[in-house]
Formats: sequence, structure tokens, C-alpha cells
Amino acid sequence: MTATGPAPRPAGPTGPPGGPGIRATTLRRAAVGLGIGAAGAVYLWNTNPHEPGHLLPGCPLRWATGLLCPLCGGTRLAYDLLHADVVAAFHDNAALLVLGVPAAAYAVGRWLITGLRGRYYRLRLSGRAGAAVLGVAMVWMLARNLVG
Repeated sequence: MTATGPAPRPAGPTGPPGGPGIRATTLRRAAVGLGIGAAGAVYLWNTNPHEPGHLLPGCPLRWATGLLCPLCGGTRLAYDLLHADVVAAFHDNAALLVLGVPAAAYAVGRWLITGLRGRYYRLRLSGRAGAAVLGVAMVWMLARNLVG
């Protein structure tokens, strides 16, 4: 016995076909993310993470081992970028500024544009790309802990 319904539509290059529902979901998620980011930026604008006595989370790896992880300095970097101090942001975490910020901007921009076009987008890293990201993170962690 065969099915008599319409044939399923093939998936596009970025996922199954979508439409207005995906656009609305993308806009809703973008608005929520923008709102949370704006609230965090307002708090961070008035809270200097370079000084003690604030309610910002610390790095659990640094707390437990005293070592800097690849993301250590990210909050200070964000604070410095909010205050347009790129040199201090570079000093806080150079790899995150040079590699992480552009990669995150690309991924979010690609997700937003694809979603507004009514398609799904999921960032997928190949095995090589994942190994490259992990390798760069490990080299950065070793370099910043050994050099000081």
C-alpha cells in the first residue's frame, strides 16, 4: 500500500524548508537576546571588573587551579570594548578579541539572516574545525599561562 499524500519537500542547504513561523521565531529570539545583552551591557557599563567587589562571576578553573583558561578576561574585554578601549581589551584576552568576537559576530549574523529568510540555520563544525578550535584554545591557554 502506498501513501497518497503530497510528496515531502526536500530540505534546503541550511535545513528543512520553513516560512513565516521561522521568521517570527528568529525575530522573537533575536529580541530576547538583544534585551538580555542590553541589560548585561548596562550592568557591565557601571561595574568595573578590573576592580574587586562586584557581582560578576569568576572563572571556576582559575579559582580551582590558578590557571587562566582560554576565556579568562572575557568580561574585562567586554567592559573595555564598551568603553572603547581596544588596547586594554586586547591585553585582557587577545585571542578572544581577534578570533572569538569575529567568529561570534559571523555566526549570529548568519543565523539572523538565514532565519529572516525563513530557513533554519545551525552552526555545525566538522571534526577538523572542532579540532582546530580546541587546538587554538589549548595553545592560547598554554601560551598565556607559561609566558605570564
